[in-house]
Amino acid sequence: MEILSKIHARNLVEWAKDRPEVLVLSADLTSSTEADLFQKAYPERFFSFGLAEQNMMSAAGGLAREGFLPFIHTFAVFIYRRAYDQLVDSVAYPNLPVRMVGFLPGITTPGGITHQAIEDVALMRAVPNMTILEVGDATEIESVLDVTLDISGPIYLRMLRGEVPRLFAKNEPLKFNQARVLSQGTDITLFSSGICTEEAMRAMAILKQRGVSIQHMHISTLKPFSDPAVLEASAQARMGVITMENHTIVGGLGSAVAEIMADNGIGKKLKRIGLKDTFAHGASRAYLMREYELDALALVQAVEEMVGHELDITETDLQTVRLEAVHSIAKAEAL
Repeated sequence: MEILSKIHARNLVEWAKDRPEVLVLSADLTSSTEADLFQKAYPERFFSFGLAEQNMMSAAGGLAREGFLPFIHTFAVFIYRRAYDQLVDSVAYPNLPVRMVGFLPGITTPGGITHQAIEDVALMRAVPNMTILEVGDATEIESVLDVTLDISGPIYLRMLRGEVPRLFAKNEPLKFNQARVLSQGTDITLFSSGICTEEAMRAMAILKQRGVSIQHMHISTLKPFSDPAVLEASAQARMGVITMENHTIVGGLGSAVAEIMADNGIGKKLKRIGLKDTFAHGASRAYLMREYELDALALVQAVEEMVGHELDITETDLQTVRLEAVHSIAKAEAL
């Protein structure tokens, strides 16, 4: 598996080269959100607001009104918990093109509840005019900025940083409101997003060997959520549907799938994998995914529950997860 480092940082500098309207706003987390390369390349288009996310959000709205394209860079949790009022009143209500790039989504950080954005999708889905995107690998990080060009209103982007794998072919970019089909099957339909897609892919080969036919679809657009392929795949699943997300099961991908299934009268069993209405403590990403049952083994257990019998699959049977350098300067969970 190819592992790349600081993809967003390098991509943003190149992408913004001939777009003078693009500005980057930071709240004292410039290097931690990979905005430092942009600051060095275009210092006159970079603004640091210090620990004042509310002020930064309101300023972004004002800059957007003047014809600029502001990209807010901070940890995801500070975008909606610290500045939700300004986000709604100064950005979403006037439907302004502010791009909120949120890092450390879900349990990608050992920072505990103060740094783990575990309910962000739920809150952002409730905001009118808001578009929500989430990248799952290096290819999607490299292509998501192009996707934003055709979206006129505000965008909330769950971004990955540090060392990120390339799961999808480089010539298969992220497509707006279009699920990415990773495998075909008729027994179960699996929808995964973000870092959970990598975990799901670990289990797919052994599940197929055990005779379970799974249609696996990766979701990168969480709002709007109207891809007809999602509805079709849900309806065709013989045994049921599973969702898998780096977020609480309340209000995120699982809820979005449940809503469209109910709205369209699809009476299939739905199993949601995610944080079960709980906060997570601080630890490594791998530990937290196992502890809170968001990993490949959790998917195996969900499939066993849906098919009604054990599949005799253990952790050692699953594809080996990529090894991460413990002391890497680009370590994803470092604060």
